[in-house]
Formats: sequence, structure tokens, C-alpha cells
Amino acid sequence: MPRFFRAVLRYPVIFVTIVVLVGVLVLEAAGATSTSKWISIVYVAAIIAWTLVGMVRDVLRGHVGLDVLAVVAMVATLAVGEYIASLIIVLMLTGGEALEDYAGRRARRELTNLLDRSPQIAHVIVHPSDESSGDVQDISADDVRVGDVLLVRPSEIVPVDGELLTESGSFDESSITGESLPVTRRAGDEVLSGAINGSRAVRIRAVRRSGDSQYQQIVALVREAQDSRAPVVRLADRFAIPFTAVSLVIAGAAWGISGDPTRFAEVLVLATPCPLLIAAPVAFLGGLSRAAKAGVIVKGGAVIEQLARVRSAAFDKTGTLTQGRPDLVEVRPAPGFDADRVLALAASAEQYSSHVLADGIRRAAVARGLTIERAERASEAATNGVTATIAGQTVVVGKPAYVSSLAPDAERTPLAPGQAAAYVAIDGRYAGALVLADDPRPESPAVVSWLRAHGVERIAMLTGDAAPTAETIAASVGIDEVHAELLPAEKVHLAAQLRPRPVLMVGDGVNDAPVLAAADVGIAMGAKGATAAGDAAAAVVLQDSLARVADAVAIGRHTLRVAYAAIWIGIALSIGLMLVATTGVIPAVVGALVQELVDLATILYALRALAGPVADLDAYAKTDAPSAPTPAGTVDRPTAA
Repeated sequence: MPRFFRAVLRYPVIFVTIVVLVGVLVLEAAGATSTSKWISIVYVAAIIAWTLVGMVRDVLRGHVGLDVLAVVAMVATLAVGEYIASLIIVLMLTGGEALEDYAGRRARRELTNLLDRSPQIAHVIVHPSDESSGDVQDISADDVRVGDVLLVRPSEIVPVDGELLTESGSFDESSITGESLPVTRRAGDEVLSGAINGSRAVRIRAVRRSGDSQYQQIVALVREAQDSRAPVVRLADRFAIPFTAVSLVIAGAAWGISGDPTRFAEVLVLATPCPLLIAAPVAFLGGLSRAAKAGVIVKGGAVIEQLARVRSAAFDKTGTLTQGRPDLVEVRPAPGFDADRVLALAASAEQYSSHVLADGIRRAAVARGLTIERAERASEAATNGVTATIAGQTVVVGKPAYVSSLAPDAERTPLAPGQAAAYVAIDGRYAGALVLADDPRPESPAVVSWLRAHGVERIAMLTGDAAPTAETIAASVGIDEVHAELLPAEKVHLAAQLRPRPVLMVGDGVNDAPVLAAADVGIAMGAKGATAAGDAAAAVVLQDSLARVADAVAIGRHTLRVAYAAIWIGIALSIGLMLVATTGVIPAVVGALVQELVDLATILYALRALAGPVADLDAYAKTDAPSAPTPAGTVDRPTAA
């Protein structure tokens, strides 16, 4: 019963119409024809007036819709005395709205899952210096301040982005990154809000407020996606005038040929525009939901349509076509130094650095089983390098110029395009170089090939990195148009000049935000928390995979096909039934019921967008991708691209 009453409150007009219709049928059976007639006239007239008010509001906003047909059909059925048919039309219209609402909620399911899981409560540890303290205060997640130490209990949602203080912890980040398996974090690692803690309680120190945390950024994208309106809905509205004209011509011809005004009403009953009004938006909501399920938050139906029409694509390099996490390729120790010792000391110093190469050096040391020691003192010169005192030795890791200023015997090491080097000095002597490379993502060649095979005529790379490095990566993934060493403004200018349109731009960094906003469709690789890029982009990939870009295009194309098919199915069925009705074989009451079935069939077809296919990249995977050339060159720590 509670569910029944909730339905009544959600759709009151439907239940009032059902009550009125049942009452009229009972009165007709009892012979109270006059009473049933006036009840029908008053109620349907009220609905007509209510609909006309809505139509006037739409016209004032510059929008002419299909409601005029519904009004004409209701007036016509009342005029010829088909009172029951007029009530069925009202039920059909209000029932169509209910179906739209239900289908919309069904289509939004994947999107609203994120909102439903939004963290609300945080457990703040009152005395964080006392590890045995159990004094915890519950506050709203919105009230957490940077620096607060929080307790996250088993299976709870992490309320804000934080630094893990406990030795280790296991977290389910599937709702944030799409990673299906729990990930293990160590003390000092960042834990994202929205992740679900594992089987043991952990402590974290808040590094961002709730509104700035990763999960809330995704929630904001979801809300923006839900509130948008698709252009194809307006496309359906543009059918209003011709469809109305054709319907009135058919109804008028039926009246004129037969001489029976009832025939006019019988035809217009079948011309009600519910399929056009409902099916297209349901299809686009389904496409948004399907994209979210595939790991892409798309900011509205307009973006879905643009994705479906993409004819040119541009990619950033670092973190987009490449993995964005350079790996150690080789340790080149100077004479008199041991390679493992150089790497161990460099990794020990780099644990105090936030540079992009530091993580690769640390990972390499751990993979080789080397001990990372604690520094007695450490300092970082931004963008240049880090200096640390470790086991009584002064270790410097950084750019060649920075290391040379402290170790005059330092010398540059030859590098291939795509490689970078961190130079090491120990106690004022040059100790060697650590060579790293940021390899292309394994899926990048297949994504480029898939786009080219599916109608994307022009594919380019727009990057701020050096030309030799950019050209090497481009060749390995199958891109032959490269624009390198670009500033953000130059990326915007080039993206504006790309033809044919629409243009898809994919990037991940803060410096990509302007071009993502300027492109016809900007997609941000947001799995690693590129907030600025995500805000500027039209869509955000939540999983750390370029394959999701191809999935988004495939889903967009399927959704657009479903939306157009739903519109034309509705038009074809309505016109076909109207032509049949001109013969007089479909009474007005039967016609109203038949049109309800047409509405249902069209909406069910539109829901096919929920099961849209993703890109099948297996057939496009390159097993013979060209290897990187090896001409000597010198690349310091790479320019952010």
C-alpha cells in the first residue's frame, strides 16, 4: 500500500482521470447519460485549459511543440460527443508522461548511483596525536577541514580526499576509477573520497575539503549531465508543424469525403504526438546511462549527439596517449659507483619529491628489492631537483644543470626520443643518470585505428612536449599529424582550425583545459583527478583507459540511431493508423487505446539505448606497432604536455 500511495502522489492526474473514467462508465451503464456527459465535458475542458496554459508558456519561450494536436483531438472528440474517447486521450497523455518519468528514472540509474553513495558523515579524531585514543566526533563531511585526522571504519565510504596515516589499507575505488579489484594503499599515499574502505579501520589526514574532493567533482559532473537537454528533443519539436499539418489534412480529408465530422475526431485521436515527445529524450537518457556504466560521464544529450558526429580527433600526449607514469629503463652509473646503490640513494631522496619522475624511480627501487632509507634532511628546488642527506651522504637528484651546479663533473647522457633522465650526485661527485621513458598506453594504437575505421577522417596530436619525443609516440600509435612544443593558447588555435567538424579533443592536464573547453567535444582523462580538465570538458573518462574514448563515440552513434529510429517509428505508425482511420473502421475509443500501444512500443524501442554497444578494439589492436627510433638526443625532465 505505501508504494501505491507514493504512485498516487507522483502521478495524481492519472489516478483522477482513471476515477473520472470509471465513474463515467458506471453512469453510462446506469443510464445517467446526461450526468456522465457533463462530468466528461467539465473535466476534459479543465485539462484542455491546463494544456493551453503550458502551450502559451512554451510559445513565450520561443518553443512551439506538439501539444496542439492533443488539444485539437480532445476538442474534436468532445464536439462530436465521443466523451469516453476524450477521457482516454487525457489518460493517454498523462500516462505517457508517467511512462516518460519511469523510463527516465530507469535510464538514469547508473548516473544516480553515484549521487546515492555520496559521503555524508566523517569521523574526526579529537586527539590525533594519541594513536590509542578512541575519542571520535561525527560531523558532516562538508565541515571537514584540511588537516583533520579522520577515522574510516571497515566498509565505510571515505568522505574526503586524504593522506593515509595507517601503515596500509585496502580500498574499493570502482565507483571512482572503474578498477574492479580492491587496491592497496601505503602510508603517505592519497586515498580518494568515494572509495570504500576494506576490512580494517584506517586513519587519514584530510588534504582537501569535501567540495574540492574527487568524489564531489564527479557528483557535480553527474548533476550537470542529468540537468541537460538534448538537441534531438528540439529536433522532435521541429516535426511539430509538418506533422500537425499532415494530421489535420488527413483528418479534414476524411471529414470532407465522408461528410461525417466524427471521422475527423477518429483520425486525430491517432495523431497524438506522445511518441515524438517521449521517445527521443528517453533514448538520450539511456545513452547517458550507458556511457556512465562504461566509465564515461557525459554532460548531456548535446554531447552524445556531437560524439556521434565526430569527424576529426586531436589527442594530447602525456597521460593521454601515454600512460603518464614514466618507468625506469636503465641505470647508467658513473665510474666508481654501483648501479643498485645509485638507484637506492636516488629513490631515498626522491621520496621527498613530487616530480613526475620521482614515482618511477621509487617504483623501480622497490621492484628490485632495494631499501629506501629515511633522510636526515631533505629539500626540493621546484622543477629542478631534490637534495637529501641519507646515511651521512649528500644525495642530489634532478636536472643536469641543477646537479652540475653541485657536482661540476656531471655530464649529460645520450637519450632516445621519448626518454628522460634524472641525474644523480653523491657527496659532490657525479654518480650517474637514471633513464626513464613514458611508453604509449597499450590500447592507444587500437583506439586510433578504430576511430579512423569508423569515420574519423583526421587524427592529430597536439602537445607541449618536444618534437622528437612527440613524433616517436605518434608513430608508435599510428598518428601521422603532429603539432609539438605548443602553448595552451596555440592548442586552442589549432583545434579551432581543424577540419572537418565536429572536432573531438582528448587531454588530461590543467594546461589542456582551454582546448577541451574550445573543442566541439572535449574529453578529459579524469581517473587521476584532473579537476580543471574535467570541469572544462564535455565528457570525463573515469577509468584510466583510452579505450573509453572509443566506447563513448560508439555509444553516441548507437544512441543517435535509436533516437532517430524512435521518432520515425512514431511518425510512421501514427500516419499509417490515421490513414486506416479515414475509412471509419477504427472508432475513436478504440483509436485512443491503439495509440497508447503505439506510445508504449516507441518508448520500449527508445530504451534500447540503455544497451548500446561499446567499441570492439580487438580487431584494431596493432601487433606490429613501430618501435621507437634510437637517435641520440638530450631531454631533461619532460615538459608537461
